[in-house]
Amino acid sequence: MEIVRQRKRDIVNSFRSGSVRRVREAGVDLIMGTASFKDERTIQVVGADGVQKALTADRIFICAGERPAIPAIDGFNSDSFPPDVILDSTSIQELGVVPSHLVVIGGGYIGLEFGQLFRRLGAAVTIIQRGAQLVPREDPEVAESMLNILQEDGIKVLLQANPTAIRATSSRDPAAAVEVSVTVLNQDRPSELSASHVLFAAGRTPNTDKLNLAAAGIDTTSRGHVVTDTQLRTTNPRVWALGDVKGGPAFTHISYDDFRLLRTNLLENGELTTTDRIIPYVVYTDPQLGHVGLHEHEARAKFPERKIQVASMPMSYVARALETDESRGLMKAVVDAESQQILGFTCLGIEGGEIMSQVQMAMIGKVKWPALSNAIWAHPSLAESLNNIWGFLK
Repeated sequence: MEIVRQRKRDIVNSFRSGSVRRVREAGVDLIMGTASFKDERTIQVVGADGVQKALTADRIFICAGERPAIPAIDGFNSDSFPPDVILDSTSIQELGVVPSHLVVIGGGYIGLEFGQLFRRLGAAVTIIQRGAQLVPREDPEVAESMLNILQEDGIKVLLQANPTAIRATSSRDPAAAVEVSVTVLNQDRPSELSASHVLFAAGRTPNTDKLNLAAAGIDTTSRGHVVTDTQLRTTNPRVWALGDVKGGPAFTHISYDDFRLLRTNLLENGELTTTDRIIPYVVYTDPQLGHVGLHEHEARAKFPERKIQVASMPMSYVARALETDESRGLMKAVVDAESQQILGFTCLGIEGGEIMSQVQMAMIGKVKWPALSNAIWAHPSLAESLNNIWGFLK
């Protein structure tokens, strides 16, 4: 596990040092410290050495991101637990040992990725999810297939379950350092889980609480995200917000696209907006979950007057998946019946993100689904599945 941790550190340090180098080579002053607004166009920065500096600018950009949220659970006080027992998506990557039993609170993307990772490394894993399905953004059949895959991997999943208390124990057994009380719907009394480690993976919160945004006339949502228009401008016309701090899909590639939008609009006199972006994402479980565009329920809600067709095909119908002995999961496509335009696509399967990306290219180019159905794809390849899925449209 120490080798795994060191490799992670090396990769992160390489990315970070490369970014710092490029910023400085471009002649940009990089100041390490904590920033907050003094007024509409002035930032107060407190450096690591305690020295304060005021910076005034005509244009200010907020890229403060988010941090893991800590749910309100009875009796929880991180100071009462042994070190490195209560974890979030950052600290879990610094573990030097494999947990004997990892309890994951939250059945979203982060919880599933880390839960399966540590199960593959040898940990017993239990995932606690408040809702009736995992990955609640996904269509039910996709979530059900994901549940089956995780259970096949030996992960215990508790749905409609609520952690009501977390306590440190006096046990000398490291495998029982933590006791988690869980209330499950339709169960008479709470379950008690003993665990070596607990991972909080139940959401993230924006890093806006210490920015003193009110001093700059910048509004936030009830959850603390910065309010922006479709060109990322805040309620202060001198200030823009990018990435997770503004809410919406919290993916690195959205932050990249936010940058491209502002670069084009502010430096090239463009008029780009965030409206109708075709947004992809990949959940890096094994197999992967790749998605782009609208889910079935979103398409039906957005276009109630249109006839929506849906195709669903198991990955066991994909020759290449069978040949590689990973045929779990399914593919799902959502289309407009009249225009034949592809509205959304999901692939839970081997290299699901790469298969999804090919459909994304078609959506960007407004290529209709029959063109994919009639294309010559190399045999045997995963892309060949794009010949066949359209035959399941209903």
